[in-house]
Amino acid sequence: MIVGVLRIELSIAEAHSLKDKRRVIKSIKERLGNKFNVSVAEVDALDVWQRAVIGIALVANESRFVRSCLDKIIDWVRKQHTVVVIGYETEVF
Repeated sequence: MIVGVLRIELSIAEAHSLKDKRRVIKSIKERLGNKFNVSVAEVDALDVWQRAVIGIALVANESRFVRSCLDKIIDWVRKQHTVVVIGYETEVF
């Protein structure tokens, strides 16, 4: 069993309140979960309006598949017009 973990720090420039931020993050979390079949949660900066940190977990039987999927997720998030990727970290166990 191979576990992949991805932590992405995001900037949300158009958020002017926590409600705006949560709307954007909720949409991204739902679309990531549906598109890539992964678990997604907001894990840090919960009360900061224009910043979010999301954690993504994936379990599979091949590390090559896990790394490929995490790379695709990063690329997909970078293409979203509502957020900007500030940084990310990946770990594969």
